[in-house]
Amino acid sequence: MNAELIEQNVHRLLGAMTGAATTAMVAIGDQLGLYRALAGGGPATPDELAARTGTAARYLREWLSQQAAAGFLAYRQSDERYGLSAEAAAVLAQEASPAFLAGGATITRGWFAGIDRLAEAFRTGAGIPWHEQDPAVFEGTERFFRPGYTASLTGGRVADVGCGHGAAAILLARAYPQASVHGYDFHDRSIQVARQRADQAGLGGRIQFEPLDATSYPADGFDLICLLDTLHDLGDPAAALAHARKALTSDGAVLVVEPNAADDYAANLASPLAALSYAASTFQCTPAALAQPGGVALGAQAGPATVRQLADDAGFSQFRQVTQTPVNVVLELRP
Repeated sequence: MNAELIEQNVHRLLGAMTGAATTAMVAIGDQLGLYRALAGGGPATPDELAARTGTAARYLREWLSQQAAAGFLAYRQSDERYGLSAEAAAVLAQEASPAFLAGGATITRGWFAGIDRLAEAFRTGAGIPWHEQDPAVFEGTERFFRPGYTASLTGGRVADVGCGHGAAAILLARAYPQASVHGYDFHDRSIQVARQRADQAGLGGRIQFEPLDATSYPADGFDLICLLDTLHDLGDPAAALAHARKALTSDGAVLVVEPNAADDYAANLASPLAALSYAASTFQCTPAALAQPGGVALGAQAGPATVRQLADDAGFSQFRQVTQTPVNVVLELRP
């Protein structure tokens, strides 16, 4: 055995364990408002941050030290205060920032809670229905993707298919008052939450949320149909795109947002997000798809070429990549 390679794998696993531990610390900081307090009030000692947030200084001393060691906070030895830079605040404290990621840390809490269930699915090959995931998965998924959702729309009828808690539908309705927005999701509990969120935003009268899946919502002349981080979670993505094609107006468009992936498997593995993306696919995307009729599990790293082929088969003649971020790729389909 090569001792150097053994040591490399030891350090690789220690790095992974450190990442998991740091993610848990990020979830704590997000839940308790620690990042927001540092961003709003400036650098603080443990006692000062405790006073701002109503938390215990002794615990904060450990949390602040861990965050400084992880590189998220800067420690000033001169006055023993910990500070959050503007750049770190954009990722950890400001939910309106397109770079905000702290909310997504909640996902991993749900994954760890579901390990025993997933191990059994490995043994049997059975799927895990979306509604049976830990609630932290629902919250984390919404908060991970919400900062990056954007769309080009000036009016008309919009369908958000697989709308979850309604984050994108609410953003659309708020940004484009002339649009008629409809949200569909087969998960009844998510629809209930979406309705509550719309009412809280004062948009309950402008958005309709219904518990319908990707092939049963009305084919009712939509100008825009959104499938936002949804297509790869479906048991029959081909049927979903075929239904979307029927539900569009003649000059309408389907906006597909999928995880950013290469069409080449080797290139995917080289991506810095590959380990996280394949973990997400293992924990939630593939089990959810296998639990649905059709049982086609694209996985979270299917790539644009797969979507293009599905779009061609569904009768779309135009396929365009609008943009991409480190996390997502945005695709436009037209008849």
